[in-house]
Amino acid sequence: MRFISYTAASFLLLLSGCVVGPNHVPPEMQFPSKFSEGGVTSNGDVTVAAWWTAFNDPMLTSYVEQGISQNLDVQQAIERINSAAANVTIARAGALPSLTLSGSHTVSGQKGELRKQTYTSNTSTGELSLSWILDLFGAYKRNTESAEAALDSAYASVTMAKLAFINDIISSYVDARYYQRRLALSQANLKSRRETFELTKSKFDAGAVARMDVVRAEGLVQSTLAEIPSLEASFRISANRIATLLGKPAGSMVEEIAKGSNQPAFRADVNVGIPADIIRNRPDIRKAERDLADSTAQIGVAEAKLFPSITLSGSISPSGGINERGVYGNLTPWSFGPSLKLPILDGGGLRANVDVAKSKATVSYLKWKSSVLNAIEQVENALVALRLSTLSYKDGASSLLDLLEAQRSLSVTQASLARAVQEWAKVYVVLNIAIGSGYDPVAKAGL
Repeated sequence: MRFISYTAASFLLLLSGCVVGPNHVPPEMQFPSKFSEGGVTSNGDVTVAAWWTAFNDPMLTSYVEQGISQNLDVQQAIERINSAAANVTIARAGALPSLTLSGSHTVSGQKGELRKQTYTSNTSTGELSLSWILDLFGAYKRNTESAEAALDSAYASVTMAKLAFINDIISSYVDARYYQRRLALSQANLKSRRETFELTKSKFDAGAVARMDVVRAEGLVQSTLAEIPSLEASFRISANRIATLLGKPAGSMVEEIAKGSNQPAFRADVNVGIPADIIRNRPDIRKAERDLADSTAQIGVAEAKLFPSITLSGSISPSGGINERGVYGNLTPWSFGPSLKLPILDGGGLRANVDVAKSKATVSYLKWKSSVLNAIEQVENALVALRLSTLSYKDGASSLLDLLEAQRSLSVTQASLARAVQEWAKVYVVLNIAIGSGYDPVAKAGL
């Protein structure tokens, strides 16, 4: 009875041309109306915002703009778009009729020893065949939906690669300038401390100071000497990273980057928008949603295999030949008709495939939800870090001014200020990346 009911249901669906499987519906979830330390208005389309220009550093701007499409990781992601687009064509082709033409020509013969006679014949054959699998249950339709969603996901992967590049190259540039600044401070301190050491030795020789003062002065010289190689190495490592990100050999840009000296410090406010904006602007969230659409379509593909499939096929095969006796033959057989394929017993494999597809769709939804929550967390954390680093930067600048006025030792405070400027700039980078800003300035802004 179960088999009869299943067969009857299959044929009813067959006649109706039903598309099986769930339709994809973009997921939704509840999240706060605003960020805890942000505003309450939308920030619009931030993807075109060249926010790094707030650093007012022409070298940094040129690196970002020349590398945003030339970076090797970005180029690899773009190439994957070509593959995904080809898969869309393949999926669409599956629902179309297939027409093939084949032909052959054969020369054959016989040679007799008794009468010394040779016979030859020429035979030509050809075949034109047609095959069309009717998409009665939407297997090819769902497969096309899956391929199109995968193509959208590939486009989102490109924007993710662009954001990763922007984050990496600006952070590396900020680090390079920090180490360069620290190196300059250490070299200046080394000169000053050597002079102090020589002066202290002279006073010791004159009996004006204790031996401990000489040891302390010498220790400051040695500690400064010890930190210079590490700072030099860190600067070169950051410069090498920039070169690699721009598709150039490591070491080729050290001298070029060394020509600049100022640490990047931004002069702009950041409108982080509202949490709803990140669903539109964050490419990783868009990719997760498209991956969910892909997985949902695959449920329909798996379910369609539970039902019968009908194939319309036909062929025409003309053939003919002639031999030395003039005998000629000509036949044109043809055939046409439908064929039915109905799954009956498969050990539960087809139904298990449906369960696998449903499980993958559930995982894809959970990944989308996780992407949204992680994005909100990243923005919140970046807002807190930006506020604290701004205070640290201002406090460092204020302390430096007080020390300048008091004409006291500046080495520790100068190093702390350089570190504060570095952290302040990098948090600004993190915040813009977190809201999905600036990955497409060239394509949309016409830069």
